[in-house]
Amino acid sequence: MTALIFALLMITPEQELDRAAERQWRVRETRAAEMKTRAQLEARRAEVRATMLRLIGGLPDTKAPLNPRVTGGFQRDGYRVENIVFESFPGYPVTANLYLPAGAGPFPAVLGVAGHSRNGKASATYQHAWIGFAKRGYAVLAFDPAGQGERLMYYDPSSGDSLVGIGTAEHIAAGLPAMLLGQGFARYEIWDGIRAFDYLLTRREIDSKRIAVAGNSGGGTQAAYLAVFEPRLAAVISSCYMTRWRELWHGPGPQDAEQVWPGFVSEGLDFDDFGLAFTPKPYLMTTAIRDFFPIDGARATFKRLTDIFERLGVSQNAGYFEYDDTHGWSQPRREAAYRWLDKHFLGRETDGGEPAIQVEAESRLMASIDRNGQPVNADSSLHRILLDQWRALEPKRKGANLQGENLRALIRQRLGIGERRNLRATESAQQTNDGLRVSTLELVREGDVRSMPARLYRPAQTGARQALITIGLGADAEPLARAGRIVLALEPAGFGDRPPADGRGYSPVYKLAAKAWLLGRNLPGMAVEDILDAARWLRAQPDVQGISIAARGTAGIPALFATALEPGIQALATEAMPESYASFLEVHRHRNLTGVTVPGILLDFDLPDAARLIQGRRFVLADPVTGGGKRLRPPQTAKHPAYPQAEWRERIEGQSMLDLLAGW
Repeated sequence: MTALIFALLMITPEQELDRAAERQWRVRETRAAEMKTRAQLEARRAEVRATMLRLIGGLPDTKAPLNPRVTGGFQRDGYRVENIVFESFPGYPVTANLYLPAGAGPFPAVLGVAGHSRNGKASATYQHAWIGFAKRGYAVLAFDPAGQGERLMYYDPSSGDSLVGIGTAEHIAAGLPAMLLGQGFARYEIWDGIRAFDYLLTRREIDSKRIAVAGNSGGGTQAAYLAVFEPRLAAVISSCYMTRWRELWHGPGPQDAEQVWPGFVSEGLDFDDFGLAFTPKPYLMTTAIRDFFPIDGARATFKRLTDIFERLGVSQNAGYFEYDDTHGWSQPRREAAYRWLDKHFLGRETDGGEPAIQVEAESRLMASIDRNGQPVNADSSLHRILLDQWRALEPKRKGANLQGENLRALIRQRLGIGERRNLRATESAQQTNDGLRVSTLELVREGDVRSMPARLYRPAQTGARQALITIGLGADAEPLARAGRIVLALEPAGFGDRPPADGRGYSPVYKLAAKAWLLGRNLPGMAVEDILDAARWLRAQPDVQGISIAARGTAGIPALFATALEPGIQALATEAMPESYASFLEVHRHRNLTGVTVPGILLDFDLPDAARLIQGRRFVLADPVTGGGKRLRPPQTAKHPAYPQAEWRERIEGQSMLDLLAGW
């Protein structure tokens, strides 16, 4: 009966996060129901803008010169196109096409933000929208998002393709190192959009008071974000993005890096806040009934927006259109966008009918090639920008009080280490194997908190012994026990005998990590909690004399933090641990960062800082790796410059972990 009760209490890390998210949504719904007056809604609008600005890591204080260049163009019936490059950051080019209707203007205009198409602004679907607007008398500035079209950040010259994958994969690859600096990939997309608006203001053909943003999918995402951060916009059209987090969370789950803001859910934000931030100006949601952005969530969000706009006396400015098809900027949704702008910019009701459209070859729209066929500076990588920011932080970080209890408190805060909880072990199996007792355990916490799978190895002979917690060592755990130790092979949140790999797109580890980030948490912090609680449980066992930790791969990171935080852990050994978080920034293409990303960690400290808290205890550093996964060989001095207190060892091919840890 007791085992059954414990089984009912066991929950996975993902289930724990799901339950925490539900609690947040219930609190948010209660608060939303209480906001009924104009004053309350206006206060909430200001709060939303300030919170979102903080969550993306702020925006640049100054605007550098745009340095715009027209690199080509052509004329078509009823409109002409200019190929343009401008810079959103110094030396960081944005490739764009400006569609100008026939006539002198000034024209109402649209910022055209592309979704996750491989060819960005030149996608046939998006060209239909740009040309459709232009034929109705709207200028359109359509630009490539970073990681798409002409702006690949991980370009492979040998293949002419991306090293990591177009769109989604590029955004995640660039977004993770940005997160280490307390930023999001959204910050850079938003800034591109703001600078695109600035560029439109330099053109005499544009009516500066009638500029909208319109986009689908990833472009619908950017449109929603610009509703918050670009107050000069006069209207917003977000297609195939707006939903509600509850339905998205339990449906396809978190999406791209720019759509996952650390703390977004825990701060009480949701999709309707994008519309609220834009009130009282016109905001149109267009949706697909069979979209992977759940339609039920979209309907719930629009119901909330309808109430908000009505309470502010501008119900006519909340727009909604849905169509029974799948994800994409299909013609019905494009025509709904035309109708919306015709109504709000031209003051007339139309059917929004889209004429027959002939799209251009992608090569015709390339702005990174000039009129003479020569390439324009096309280094669109964020790597240089992020690395410069990290280097600028170095003097400030070196001057901080990174020692003793001050550092321990900072580590707990940044990793989100919660209160210690008691563990109880429920045993599902036990066997004796050639003098070794092996128990399969589930370590269950008190309360609505995740449990941990583990295997406990005990030598058959009785008596007090040293104990070793292993993480990610797999089959190497058993020989360590046969050498005379009690071994607890632990699988903390996000780590275990099958170390998480990045993969492409929305891998399982990305999905789990993204849920944690949205709730203001992170997998290394959750794993540290697991390790510390497990160490506390193990220390309470009558035959345990002392505790050490051995970990492999990225599991070395939470193992290092746990050892730094708990002076009672006597020794630490890591194999193939990334040498630092900074090393993920120092390489252009990082490896296995997803599961160990801690938002903002490099604003405060790095792994070598935490390692100083192990001073005086034994620390074996075996085969550390760079942020790109390259194995580092020890020099003759056998000291790593960032870890002078560690014994830097090299694991020879065929050598066992037992041999590597000889002398423990």
